[in-house]
Formats: sequence, structure tokens, C-alpha cells
Amino acid sequence: MNDQTPEQVAAAQLKEKVIEQLRDIYDPEIPVNIYELGLIYGLNIDAGNEAYIHMTLTAPGCPVAPMIVEEVETKVGAIPGISKVTVELVWDPPWDEDMMTDEAKLEVGIL
Repeated sequence: MNDQTPEQVAAAQLKEKVIEQLRDIYDPEIPVNIYELGLIYGLNIDAGNEAYIHMTLTAPGCPVAPMIVEEVETKVGAIPGISKVTVELVWDPPWDEDMMTDEAKLEVGIL
């Protein structure tokens, strides 16, 4: 039996839509989306439907960092129901290949 309130169900569905959008954003240097790469460290949606995303990049000196962050803000912000998007770029813990999903590892030939 499902003990979730309608609000919790709606929040979970909204979170899935955000994840779908994140899977549409690719690191230009690696042919894998940022979600499967393990670049998303945290994703929370509050009661006001504001999305808070903590993410990293594969390298601190990534020249396309502003473009990737902007793409996350734009694509997630375009989801019906999302009221605001806040993206925080973090470097701790540093990203490494172990954060990739098995599917991503297969895609780049690591697994």
C-alpha cells in the first residue's frame, strides 16, 4: 500500500521529469549525459516546486562549465511545474570514473 500523500507523489513525478531533462544534457567532451556520468550530486525539489541541483564537472578547469550550468538551468526551468532552478557547482568530492553508472562506463569503454 502506498503511504505517500498526493503532494509527495506529485513531487516524485516532478523529480523524475527533472532527471529526464538531465539525461538530455551531455558533457561535450564525453558522449554520455551528465546524469549517467554521475555529475549530479544532489537534486531536491521543495514544497514550492523549486529545484535545487548540486552538481560537478569532470574537471575544475572545464571551459564549457558556464554553458553546461546554463543548459541545466534552462532545461529544468522549462519543465511545467518547476517554479525556480538553483544550480550550485561544487568540486567536493572531486568527480572520478567510479561515479559513472555502469551504462555510462559501457558507453565510453571502461566496463
